[in-house]
Parts: sequence; C-alpha cells; structure tokens
Amino acid sequence: MSYTDYPAETRHASHLRMRTLIRLRTLAIIGQSVTVLGVAYGFGFPLPVASCFLLIACLALLNIALRIRYPATHRLSPATSTLVLGLDILQLFGLLFITGGLANPFSVLICVPVIVASASLPVRNIVVLGITAVAAVTVLAFYHRPLPWYPGESFEAPLVLIVGNWIAIVSTAAFAAFYAYRVSAEAEELADALMATEFTLQREQHLSALDGLAAAAAHELGTPLATITVVAREMERALGDDERFGEDVQLLRSQSERCRDIMRRLATLSSSDEELMSRLPLSSLVEEVIAPHREFGVEIKVARKTGPEGEPVGQRNAGIIHGLGNLLENAVDFARSTVEVESECDADHVIIRICDDGPGFPQDVLSRIGDPFVSQRGHSNEPSAGGLGLGLFIAKTLLERSGATLEFANRESGKGASVTVSWPRPAMERTEG
Repeated sequence: MSYTDYPAETRHASHLRMRTLIRLRTLAIIGQSVTVLGVAYGFGFPLPVASCFLLIACLALLNIALRIRYPATHRLSPATSTLVLGLDILQLFGLLFITGGLANPFSVLICVPVIVASASLPVRNIVVLGITAVAAVTVLAFYHRPLPWYPGESFEAPLVLIVGNWIAIVSTAAFAAFYAYRVSAEAEELADALMATEFTLQREQHLSALDGLAAAAAHELGTPLATITVVAREMERALGDDERFGEDVQLLRSQSERCRDIMRRLATLSSSDEELMSRLPLSSLVEEVIAPHREFGVEIKVARKTGPEGEPVGQRNAGIIHGLGNLLENAVDFARSTVEVESECDADHVIIRICDDGPGFPQDVLSRIGDPFVSQRGHSNEPSAGGLGLGLFIAKTLLERSGATLEFANRESGKGASVTVSWPRPAMERTEG
C-alpha cells in the first residue's frame, strides 16, 4: 500500500476513542459529586441536592450505556462524538441553570466539551458544539435559578459581572479550541510526514535489494545466454533462407541479443559513478524505448506534441529508459492490437502517456498498482505469463527517482489502460544523468 492509498476521509475521522470519553466523563461525575456535596454540606448553602444528583446520575447512566455498547478501544465516528459531547454540554447546562447560571464560578467548565472536540473532530463538528455552548451560556445569562448563598441572604450578581463572565467563557472557548485544533493538526501533519518518510525508505530498501538481485541474475544468466546466442547463430547459418524456420531463428537471435542488452543495463543500473555522457532528445528517448517492442504483432502508434520551446534534450538516464520500457512492455503484453505512445512538452512539463486497448486495470487493484508483489492484471491468454508484480514497482520507483509522477487509470472509452508519466521540464534537461 502506498502512502497516498490510505483512506481519504477527514483528518479526524474516527479519532476519538471511547475509553478517552469514558475517563473524562468519570472525572466529571466525581468532580460534580464532590462539588455538590461540599457546597451543600461543607458550606451549608441551600442547594437542590436531589436535582443535582439526578442530572449527575443521567451522566453516569450514559457512561454505563456507552461502556456496555462499545468496547473501550472503539473509536467513535465524528457524528457520534459530537452527539455525546453535545449531551455533556446540555447536562452541564442543567446543573448551572439550577445553581446560579453564569454567576456560578464553575460555569467556565462548559468550554471543556468544545476543547475536547477541537483536538479530535472535524471543523464542522467543532462549530456545531461551539454554537451549542454559546447558546447555552447566553440562555444562562438571562434565565437561571438563584445562586446558592448563605441562609437568609441572597446574592444578586451585577449585570456587568454576568456580561464579563459571558465574554470570558466565549473567548476562552474560542481561544482554547483554536489552540487545541492547531496543536492537533500539527501533530497529525508530523505523523503523516513520518509515515511518508518510513514508506519511502521502505521502497528504497526494496529497490536496493532488487538492484543487487538484478546484478546477480545478470551475472548468473550471462553464460547460458551466450550459449543460446551462439547456437542461434549456428542455426541461422545452417538454415540459410529456409522458408519454414529461417524467420523464427532470426527472431530467436534478436531476442537473445535483446536479453543481453537488458541484463547489461540491469547489471549497471545501481552503479552511481557510471556517467553516460551522450545527450538524448525526448523524441530519441521515446524511440529508444519503443524499438525493442515492435516485433510482437502489436501496432505502436507514436504521437508528439511540442510547444514553441522545442523538445527537451537531456542526458541518457538508464533508470528512465528501463522504467518507460517496463511500462511499454506491460502495455504490449495486454494490448489486443494497438498501443499508443504520446509525448507532450511545454515550458513547464514533459508528459509521456502510454495507452493500450486491452482489458484495463481491475478496480480492486487500481489503487495499489506499483506496490511490490501486487500483480497488476491477469493475462487470460498466457497463464504462465503472470508475474510477481515487481515490474511496475521497479518502473514506478525508478521513474520517481528521476523526478516523475505517475498516474494509473483506465481509459474513458472503457477499453484499455492508461499510464501517464509527468516530469517538471528542468528535470528532463539536467546536465547530470
């Protein structure tokens, strides 16, 4: 799986764990219970203890229901998290309503559910909870039961104190929510960057191992391939112009020579100190990639579109040639009759698009194409032609090393696959191979 294949949901989707909510609510239940008992029996203020504990019991029952319904490690969806935190706001609103409204010094706690949401939910859910909290404190500013006070005395909070508390609560909720959201966002970005780095290093390790295997394979297969080449030449000399087998022997010889060229490139692919100094225009690059694949009965159509800047001329890059050759070979293998190779360049980009008229990519593997050991398409005609899925992985990694981006898709006509390789133009005009 590539890093970009992770589910494209919102950043905070299913991020809040049930265990976290249960623990926070347990702390709220304990804190509310201790506060009610301390105010009623410690200070002796006339407090509606029964009503307060009824609201606390509702919070405790909700906690028990959630614990029974979900496992502790369950991650709530944003909608469910918003509903649960909204109920917490309403429960706290009820307690504050019967204990003095905004004159109650604990009224600032109504910010807590909004702050919790800011660290774990999408923006739209945070806004919903924020509006709910603001509406609650606005109602409490005008409608509430008297604040419990000493027996025989009443406490009337001045209007300026109520307005000040309202501004303090709203500004605290807004500031703390914004801060929590930014901290959470930066932590997510750092985690994403670390995950992407880890994935890139893993790809490089795969390719480095394959470089060594390719060199070993080229060395081991060199002797038997040389023998095949010698035998093919002797057969060609012996058969001469034989109408039945002459053409087959010539094809056998040309393909054995092609195998030698491929293994020579594989053996030198990982050599960083090898500089091929010949310069290669884009059209010559495309032709060099196409040439070995014209002998398989599939028509290869070439289309070029060049801007007024002309085509880029860069140095020969074995990684680009091998990567594009692998993509083209895959297209030829699965094409019914035609493969189209389109090259396009302008002042900013260089694009090469390879399309075939085959069955296309299956939808269930389209998002994973290019990963190691993921076979891209089943070949119905040749059961033995299926590979390990390393071809596109090697091609994709080599091309990405050169600065390219790849896009795999099925053609809009519904017939065939399309692979688009795009480079920034400076990457194709570098003076270093």
